[in-house]
Formats: sequence, C-alpha cells, structure tokens
Amino acid sequence: MIDLHSHILPGVDDGSPDMATSLKLAEAAVKQGITHMLLTPHHMDGEFINHKADVIEKTAQFQAELNAHDIPLTVFPGQEVHISGELIQAIDDDDILFADEDNQYLILELPHNEIPEYTDKLLFELQARGITPVIVHPERNQGFIKHPDKLYQYVEQGCLTQLTTTSYIGGFGPEIQKFTGQIIDSNLGFVFASDAHNFKGRSFKMVQAFELLAETKGKAFAEQYIENAKAILNGDSIIPREIHHVRSQKKRKKFWGLF
Repeated sequence: MIDLHSHILPGVDDGSPDMATSLKLAEAAVKQGITHMLLTPHHMDGEFINHKADVIEKTAQFQAELNAHDIPLTVFPGQEVHISGELIQAIDDDDILFADEDNQYLILELPHNEIPEYTDKLLFELQARGITPVIVHPERNQGFIKHPDKLYQYVEQGCLTQLTTTSYIGGFGPEIQKFTGQIIDSNLGFVFASDAHNFKGRSFKMVQAFELLAETKGKAFAEQYIENAKAILNGDSIIPREIHHVRSQKKRKKFWGLF
C-alpha cells in the first residue's frame, strides 16, 4: 500500500519531532500495510519552508536509518505545497518536489478556511504546464464544505483529490465524515492518504478506512483507490469515473406533514 501524504520526516514541520519518533511511526505504518510512502513536509504555508534540496537530503538520511533498523518502508521526497501566488516562480526556480519523477502530479494544499480568489487562475496555469494538481484533504476545507460545486468544477477541469483516512472514519467529527462520504459517492475522490503527524489524533488509519470503503462501496472500488495512488507515484495516467455534483446538505422542508 502507498501513502502519498505524511509528516513523519523528523524535525521539519509540525509532524514528527525527531528520528526516534519517526522510526516508531514508520513501524506503525508498516503494520498498517504501507510499503511505500511519499514524505510531504509543509512548504510555503506561512510557517514552514522545506526547500527541495533539503527534503531530498533528509529523505535519504531517513531511508538510511530505516534500512539500518530493518524497517521495510521505502520513502520518497515530496512536499505538501501550500497554494501561493509565489508557486509558479518556485516551480521555475526548481524548488518544488512533485509526487512523481516526471513532475506531473503536485501535492497541493489550500487553506482550511477558504478557497482563495486566485485559485481558479493558478490551477489553470499549473494545468497549462502539464501539471495535475492533487488537492489534499478537500473534505476539511470550509470553502468546499460550503460550496461543493467548486470541488466538482476543479475535478471536471482535471484536478485530482486526496482524502484523509481519519476524516473518513470520523476522527475529525461527523460533519467532515459525512462530507468525505459525499465526495466519495460523487466520484470526486481519487486516493486515500494518512496525513499522519503523530500517534494520537493524526495517525495512519489506512486499514480502517479501506475496510470501510470496501464495505460501503465494494472491493473493486477500494482497489481502484490503491491503484490510483500507485499511478500518481509512478506518473501514470488516471482515468476518472463519471463524476457527479455533491448533493445539497440542506434538509427537505415538510409539506403539510406528508414527509
């Protein structure tokens, strides 16, 4: 199993604070069936800067420690890139890591509380360069929760999405769990990832999420999420299912007590 979003690279952001913790998190990941992991420290989010060269170097050091401790996990350097007006320049400066070696898939984060006004333009510029944005945890974005048609618009335009396992199993509360399910039912979701930060509230939960997905949507549906993660890491194309608008969360009004 592949995990495309994690914060277990030690000492670089709000995830794992040190190597000892990172090794324990890696062991927990392996127990969840994770064999390959994209390390995605926060980048350009207003708090953390993790330059491409630094992440590559630290990932190599972490892999060496994993090998030395006989932990069967293969890690790859990546970034959770925060949407920013400086993103295009950072790409031109070769300071952005993509999920694949062909620089096709970009792990992209929006602010949790909104969809910035310039998002449409930036996504268009990225796609014009042949880059496919993978919008991470849209189910936790208040802008998408209030205006789910924006998510439909971005997927229709060719963006992909990554849903967080903890969201799907209810770890962030019932509202986010419900919206995650609606995204999945509308075929606006493509992959699960852990977004793991620690052992308490932000752990892997991959097994639990995939078990629930298989139970709810069928084994073939769940398997496609696994294959999509593999395709992103390999730089292969993903063929989306027919997408639908998320149904309105407003309750129907009763009419003369008949409903």
